[in-house]
Amino acid sequence: MIRYVAVRAAQALGVLWIVATATFGMLRLLPGGPFDREKALPPEIVRNVEARYGLDQPLAQQYASYLGGVLRGDLGPSYKYLGRDVSDVIAESLPVSLQLGAAALALALAGGVSVGLVSGMRRGRALDRGLVMLSLLGVSVPSFVLGAALILGVALYLDWLPGGLWESPAHVLLPALTLAALPLATIAQLTRASVIEVAQRDFVRTARAKGVPERVVRRRHVLRNALLASITYFGPLLAMLLTGSFVVEKIFAVPGMGRFFVTAVTNRDYPLVLGVTLVYAALVVVANLIVDLLYAWLDPRIRVRGESE
Repeated sequence: MIRYVAVRAAQALGVLWIVATATFGMLRLLPGGPFDREKALPPEIVRNVEARYGLDQPLAQQYASYLGGVLRGDLGPSYKYLGRDVSDVIAESLPVSLQLGAAALALALAGGVSVGLVSGMRRGRALDRGLVMLSLLGVSVPSFVLGAALILGVALYLDWLPGGLWESPAHVLLPALTLAALPLATIAQLTRASVIEVAQRDFVRTARAKGVPERVVRRRHVLRNALLASITYFGPLLAMLLTGSFVVEKIFAVPGMGRFFVTAVTNRDYPLVLGVTLVYAALVVVANLIVDLLYAWLDPRIRVRGESE
């Protein structure tokens, strides 16, 4: 198991290096620069600014300096937010994005598994058809449409919850629900399909034939085996929550990393774009690593194959 973890950790570090290198290269290939303005600056000012941030150095030297800084935990200064390092910006905004993502993740997992279990155990009934229609609606409606509808209906017309900002627990509900809608519907569909498939297996029929109570059959035999599909989806789910948070944070004026990322791209703030991208990539890689370890723990055959690669 230790060897399996070491192999997966080494692969994760390789992925992060590829992400950092590809992002660095693509930013440098874009036309224009971080200090281009509608009104051109005097050449001597441009040279001084580029020298201050090391942009006058060869690309290879800039790349080596950036990687060295990352290894030391230094993501460099922000070009847009003068006097602030990228690490400071991320340290301020990352907790907000993590809180929003955690709330959306809890809603998606709890709601999706519950809906999928209820729907799968009542296959073909009116409740199942209604839940399937709701899950299809959740998959089909874009987050910016759902967010606008919730602000209009729940915040403005009904005045039940605040429609923006990030000041109290009540401000978390609408953006978290908007962000969780798509993964909740997807998990519900995956869980429903798994429940239907697991419920037809021989060990479930045997348990029922022995007189095991239905609630025990559902919890111990059906749900436990059906959750493997949700575990598989955990890595893409986290990526979906992170990328979807850009739009949700913009709609609800949430001061998370998504807002800074959009601003950084607009202003060609190279260090901030690289730093935020690297943090997002690290979160996704860690999530997928956790999924790999969970699968290796649940199924030793996966661990054996991973160690033999």
